[in-house]
Amino acid sequence: MANLKELRGRIKSVASIAQITRAMEMVASMKLRKVQSKAQGFRPYVEEIRRMIAAVADKVAGEGDVPLFQVRDVATVGYLVIASDRGLCGSYNSNLLFAVKKAADEQIAKGRKVKFWVYGRKAYAWLTRRGFAVERFFVEPALDKADFAAAKVVGQALVEAFTSGAVDEMRIFATRFQSMIKFVPTDAQFLPIRSIGVGDKAAGGAAQASFAADFLLEPDATTIFNRLMPRFLETVVYDAMLQALTSEHASRRMAMKGATDAAVRMNKGLKKVYNRARQENITKELLDIVGGASAVS
Repeated sequence: MANLKELRGRIKSVASIAQITRAMEMVASMKLRKVQSKAQGFRPYVEEIRRMIAAVADKVAGEGDVPLFQVRDVATVGYLVIASDRGLCGSYNSNLLFAVKKAADEQIAKGRKVKFWVYGRKAYAWLTRRGFAVERFFVEPALDKADFAAAKVVGQALVEAFTSGAVDEMRIFATRFQSMIKFVPTDAQFLPIRSIGVGDKAAGGAAQASFAADFLLEPDATTIFNRLMPRFLETVVYDAMLQALTSEHASRRMAMKGATDAAVRMNKGLKKVYNRARQENITKELLDIVGGASAVS
């Protein structure tokens, strides 16, 4: 059995760890509330701009006039991977990156090339160690300080890669926040755009009738549409960044709470062992005293 001095040191160390993890849990909780409210407030904006673009979609001549809608034979697939810059967030990064590797392996098995655009140091380190081609690593600003301007830079880089022919399809791999205890890695189509139809492929006459409005389009619907689409794609990227950041803070909060609870349980067990060892030492000392007294008498 360990001596009392060693047990006291271990009890003190575990108590210090519990204090640190409890403080980190509180910090993660505060950040989570802030980012969650921002993500929930931004989501209606994404849906509204999608609705506005759909209102103009039926006035566009066709997909041939809209480069971001052109479907090509896929030889190269690009992925925007959004992970975290720091660890201590449970299985958040590992779940996302294993899903990324599975998707990349499936694309490679089909004879396609895979390229990555990365936001988050953990994803960049993980992908480079495994020999994947990282076309661009977005370092600044950090994800927890990223704003719409950062999303605009990312969106422009992805659009440029698609329109230049560097990739034939662009997808976003990020974690979607669903609840405080559930966040799911999501592989979403980004380019070419398929969630909105244009021209004859617009969302049906009955659906488009609700968007009918008495207004004039200058210079023309196709030009306006091509100008609006990059803005819409930037909102999609920013929404994915907010969802990923919310999931990261929720995962870190859960991980730190689990670590704190484990430290508290460990401390209770160590105190029991310490009290037992202390009682044994006291008993031995009493026996020595009684034995010495008996020998003297």
